[in-house]
Amino acid sequence: MRNHTIVLVVAVLTLVGCAAPGEDEPGGAAPPSGTPEGETTGPTPSPTTGDPTEAPAAVGASLTVVLDETGSGAVRTMTLTCDPVGGDHPDPAAACAALAAAGPGAFDAPPGDVMCTQVYDGPQVATVEGTVGGVPVSARFSRTDGCEIGRWDALAPLLGSTGGA
Repeated sequence: MRNHTIVLVVAVLTLVGCAAPGEDEPGGAAPPSGTPEGETTGPTPSPTTGDPTEAPAAVGASLTVVLDETGSGAVRTMTLTCDPVGGDHPDPAAACAALAAAGPGAFDAPPGDVMCTQVYDGPQVATVEGTVGGVPVSARFSRTDGCEIGRWDALAPLLGSTGGA
């Protein structure tokens, strides 16, 4: 059943990504609507030139990740820097690679008018604050629906947890 859920989530996220508002307008995608109060987002540098064999480009980042894996309020706080890679994150190289691969919009909340599958995949919650490519970021991640699960999975090495119930 879990594999079917993952396939469904990937299919929905692919469709949502294809139909994002404003993509066909000059100048790129429209900013997301419905961003929770107090949450700011920023773009991350483009990871590659499009060649799938090419490694993601280095991304300058300085982040603090606060992870609650059980939903109990007991948190683990990690720091991460990229370019150069460092901090007390358990796997800073993998975290920086995931950040670079996720590309622009990795910290954007789903637009308020996007339908997300109602799939619950666990109580995990993470917040990420700092800068990426010199742009301030502040985002909250959870596994409460298909959109949030997709966001989490894209940055799982950064968040310090693969999630899952």
